[in-house]
Amino acid sequence: MLIVISPAKTLDFDTPPVTEKHSQPSMLDHSEKLIDILTTLSPSDIEKLMKISPKLAELNSERFHHWSRPFNKSNAKQAILAFKGDVYTGLEAEQFSEADFDYSQDHLRVLSGLYGLLKPLDLIQPYRLEMGTRLENTVGKNLYEFWGSDITQSINKQLQNINSKTLLNLASNEYFKSVKIKELNAQVVTPVFKDWKTDQYKMISFYAKKARGAMSAWVIQNQISERDELQNFDANGYQYSPNDSDELSPVFLRKQA
Repeated sequence: MLIVISPAKTLDFDTPPVTEKHSQPSMLDHSEKLIDILTTLSPSDIEKLMKISPKLAELNSERFHHWSRPFNKSNAKQAILAFKGDVYTGLEAEQFSEADFDYSQDHLRVLSGLYGLLKPLDLIQPYRLEMGTRLENTVGKNLYEFWGSDITQSINKQLQNINSKTLLNLASNEYFKSVKIKELNAQVVTPVFKDWKTDQYKMISFYAKKARGAMSAWVIQNQISERDELQNFDANGYQYSPNDSDELSPVFLRKQA
C-alpha cells in the first residue's frame, strides 16, 4: 500500500540528518513557478495571505527569496527529517533503519503546498505554504487549482510501481483535498483514531496526528501490504474496534492517553 501524510509547519534544518541517502523532488519546476509568485509579495502581503504574525511573515519572505536550485545537502534537507510537529513526533523517522528509509521511499508520500508530492528522502528547502492557501496563480485562484491532477497522477504512477490498489490516507482533510479521488486507481482507506474523554470516545487532534505518524512508521517497519493487516495496529495503546469500523474507515480506540 501507499501512505500519504501531511507536512508540518514546524521545521528543523539544524539537526544533522541521520542518513546520507537523499533524492530530488519530482515537481520542482512547479515549485519554482510558485516561488516566482511568492517572491513578488511583500512581508505584509504574506501576513495577510497566510494569516500569520509579522515576524513569521518576514521569516517566510526571506525563505522564499533564498529558495534556489539546485538542491543539495548543503542547502536542503530530507523532507521526512526536516518536518516536525505531531505527525512526525509519532513517526520517529530518526529511529528508522536504512532498510526502513528504503521501504519508505516506495511506500510513503508527503503532500505539500509548495512541492506537490514528496518522497520521504526528497531534499527540501525551508518554506511555509499550506495547501489551503488562496494564492492566485496562472492556473487558478488557489493551490488546489494550481496542482490540478498532477498530484493524483503521481500517486497513481507510484501505486502502479508497487503493484498496489490501496491508498492509506493518513493526511489531514486540507491536504487530502489535493487528491482527486475519482481519478485515483485505488481504494482509499482512512483510519480514525479516538481517545476516551468525558465519558465518550472523541477524535482529539493532537493525539490523532501522533497516531497517524505512528501508524505510518508501523506500516513501514513491518512492511504491511494488505488492508486487513491494519487491524493489527496497536501502537501507543490503540486497539482496533470492529464494531465502530467499516471496510474503508477502520476505527482505533484508546481508553487512556
